[in-house]
Amino acid sequence: MLKFLSKVKIEFNALDPRTAGCMEFLAQCNSRKAKESNPACQLMVKRRTDNHPPEITVTFVNGVEEKFDATTTSAQTIRTMILEKGQYLETEQMFRDAGEQWPVLIPEEELRQTAPGTKPRKAEEKKQ
Repeated sequence: MLKFLSKVKIEFNALDPRTAGCMEFLAQCNSRKAKESNPACQLMVKRRTDNHPPEITVTFVNGVEEKFDATTTSAQTIRTMILEKGQYLETEQMFRDAGEQWPVLIPEEELRQTAPGTKPRKAEEKKQ
């Protein structure tokens, strides 16, 4: 998960009962596997004393910053969103490295083409 991020900032009030998502996400970020995936990722924890809701801010390797309200978003949901966005970034980089245009534009006539039908092969045909 951390391999797609350059910085993670977790803000919460330790006395606030809504901090469960922040604590779980912090534990995931501190795991050995996560740290090994990107040792350069900065992990910052800010303990607040006011009534500010728990918040997680992540900065992706391309510089895009995204904030999550940890009171309404579970750590697993945040993790899934990061992984999805990371896969998108990897795909984009792969196309750019290959010298291809991004985003990929599919011509309208190709979108309207019908796909050829396929028939499952029978067991006898597979043996031969």
